[in-house]
Amino acid sequence: MPDQIETAQGRRLAYHRTDGSGPGVVFLGGFMSDMSGTKAVWLEDWARSNGRTFLRFDYSGHGESSGKFEDGCIGDWAEDAYHAVTALTLGPQILVGSSMGGWIALMLARRVPERVAGLVGIAAAPDFTEDSMWPGLTEAQREAISVKGQVAVANSYDDRPYILTQRLFEDGRNQLVLRAPLTLPFPVRLLQGTRDEAVATSVPLHLLEHADCPDMRLTLVKGADHRFSTPDCLKLVGQAIAEIGQQVQKVPSLP
Repeated sequence: MPDQIETAQGRRLAYHRTDGSGPGVVFLGGFMSDMSGTKAVWLEDWARSNGRTFLRFDYSGHGESSGKFEDGCIGDWAEDAYHAVTALTLGPQILVGSSMGGWIALMLARRVPERVAGLVGIAAAPDFTEDSMWPGLTEAQREAISVKGQVAVANSYDDRPYILTQRLFEDGRNQLVLRAPLTLPFPVRLLQGTRDEAVATSVPLHLLEHADCPDMRLTLVKGADHRFSTPDCLKLVGQAIAEIGQQVQKVPSLP
């Protein structure tokens, strides 16, 4: 059974924490995914094998946390992540953001850069509600959102449809990270599959060009899809975390 913590907004977040040495690793999941997914569980095993502190958790409305998915939005889930990181970890962390989690990781980096040792984006999808999801809707779906406040859209990864709400899109427009300067003063590794059907390769390329970051690299994996969960892909995730950990250790500590 997962442990639980309550946020300042009264939302109960389920989480699993693994003790070890730092810098710790925090997994930030994707849209309507949860902490029991392949990448999250693999990373926990990786952290144990390498003696690293690790945290995985469910945003509100996801997995075993409280609330309904359709009641949430990017800002809520970013607030959940902020609470989880600041309350359940110590010192700078390596954030591993998958899909929407990559957007949330960038929001955390902007809000509390001192708590971020590095960032690994797996098919990171910053600003996706505005740049890909909204443009991908039909006129009828947009009208349903305007009139009814929500619309159900087929989900390629689950039998449950996505419930997309007016609040999701309105809030998303207030959380955009690619429209203003974005400073990332730590190592960043972006991992992206060329057969990703949800996030185009243009997205990490845009992020690479947009961000002010002294150590940022993009790895494109031919044939990998959005899940990025094959053994070879997962190995790349572990290597990216280890590389950032080595870079962080090279930085001299303050007296």
